[in-house]
Amino acid sequence: MPIYAYRCESCGHAKDVLQKISDPVLTTCPSCGAESFKKQITAAGFQLKGSGWYVTDFRGGSGGTSAPATGAAAAATTESSAASAASSDSSSSGGDTAAGGCGSSCACH
Repeated sequence: MPIYAYRCESCGHAKDVLQKISDPVLTTCPSCGAESFKKQITAAGFQLKGSGWYVTDFRGGSGGTSAPATGAAAAATTESSAASAASSDSSSSGGDTAAGGCGSSCACH
C-alpha cells in the first residue's frame, strides 16, 4: 500500500497516511477538524541508479559481447577498410599508378 502525504491548509498540520489506492481521499484535518486537508505531491520513495537494464543483458550465454556497430561508426569502419585495401593494391602493383596516385582500382578513375 502506498503512503500519501497530507497537509492542512488551515493549520499547517502534516501527516503521512498509509492508504489503499481505492480508499477515498481524506479531507478533514485530524488536528483542527477543518475540511482543508489536502493530498500533497511528493517525490518517489526510491531511485533507480546505475547503467540500467538492456535487452541484450541476458540474451544467450556469451555474457560480455557487445552489439554490432551501427550508423556512422559502421560507415567509418567500412570506409577505412576500403581505403586501406586500395592503398595495399596500389603499393603491390609495382608503382603503376594513375595520374592521381591512387591506383587503377579506385572509384575516381
